[in-house]
Amino acid sequence: KKIQFVIRDNTTATTTAASVAAELGNNDKGVAVVGPATTSAGTAAIPNMTKAAVPSVSPSATDPDYTLQKSGKVQKYIFRACYQNNFQGATAATFVTKNLKAKRVAILTDNSSDYGTGLTKAFKKQYRGTVVSSQTFQEGDKDFNAILTALKHKKIDAIYAPGYYSEIGLIVKQARQAGIKAPIVGSDGMADDKLAQIAGKSNATNVYYTTPFSTKASATNKVASKFMSAYKAKYGSTAPTFSALAYDSVYMIKAAIEKEGSANSVKIADGLAKLKNFKGVTGTTTIDKQHNPEKTISIEQLTNGVVSKVYNVK
Repeated sequence: KKIQFVIRDNTTATTTAASVAAELGNNDKGVAVVGPATTSAGTAAIPNMTKAAVPSVSPSATDPDYTLQKSGKVQKYIFRACYQNNFQGATAATFVTKNLKAKRVAILTDNSSDYGTGLTKAFKKQYRGTVVSSQTFQEGDKDFNAILTALKHKKIDAIYAPGYYSEIGLIVKQARQAGIKAPIVGSDGMADDKLAQIAGKSNATNVYYTTPFSTKASATNKVASKFMSAYKAKYGSTAPTFSALAYDSVYMIKAAIEKEGSANSVKIADGLAKLKNFKGVTGTTTIDKQHNPEKTISIEQLTNGVVSKVYNVK
């Protein structure tokens, strides 16, 4: 049998996410869901997913507690294909210390989401150097010159700026225009060709970000190679991280169906919980007891807007 797709838009709003979850699990008779994309929307959907006994695999809900009940027990029907914030943030902190040798860091946080604040919290917990400045911004902000001008007069070895390419691209652009040449390090929300388009290719140099999907993966990963070629042929651009994670989410569900020999939603949840050594676009994944993926994390380095080096961290 072929997988049939039913697509519903939750508009990344909590109330809509809850109603869409009910619609998919009941009216649409869905047996598994890919999404929601964000932690807030995903959390709002959990009660209705659980009530309908339909498993959900989020490609990008990164809050550490997303797959857990308040009691600490795992949510039976909730899984994810992405890393937790604490893993990404801690990895970035270690990289900044060991690889970049940065003893003084400035932090710019997107505080309009759990994504940015969670990553910053994890980074600060792991980082052993001095945080000389910690500033915040909001989704949709366009002008970062005031913050960056203040940073220019401080002695900084690196900037940690976890967020999405839409804002981070502008931060990179305006930082370089202000004469700030320090490395800028961020998260998987930056892993998109649009970052360099927004920042300007020459500005997108000495820029790094943690990601579960390296665009250079096709050299050693046949699944990634096939996916990237197909994506480029259809959309005319390099596949971004979130597309790779969503692709893997679909095939994780497929693997669970095949393992259990059933498309029953409860059986699919059981299969996902037992998923081991799943070979996907973003690497080889095993689901742990808290329904989080265990796999290698990468850090990509941009030079003139192009990935020039990849660091793999296990």
